[in-house]
Amino acid sequence: MSKVEDIIAASKLNELIRKKDDDEKRGKTVLWVLAIVGAIAAVAAIAYAVYCFFTPDYLEDFEEDFDDDFDDDFFSEEDQV
Repeated sequence: MSKVEDIIAASKLNELIRKKDDDEKRGKTVLWVLAIVGAIAAVAAIAYAVYCFFTPDYLEDFEEDFDDDFDDDFFSEEDQV
C-alpha cells in the first residue's frame, strides 16, 4: 500500500506543480499584453504632443484681425459724434 500511496501523492504533487506553472504563464501573458498596450499608448501620446507642437494656431491670427477691425469701427463712430 505504501507504493500506491506514494504514487497517488506524487500525482497530486505533479498536478499542483502544473497548475502553478499554468498560473505563471497566464500572469506573464497578461503582463505582456499590458506592456504592449502601454507602449502603444505612450507612442500615441508622443505623436499627439508633437502634432500639437508643430501645428500652427490659425484661430489666434483670426482673433487678432477681428479685434483690430472692431477697434477701428468703434473709434471712428466716437470721433463723428
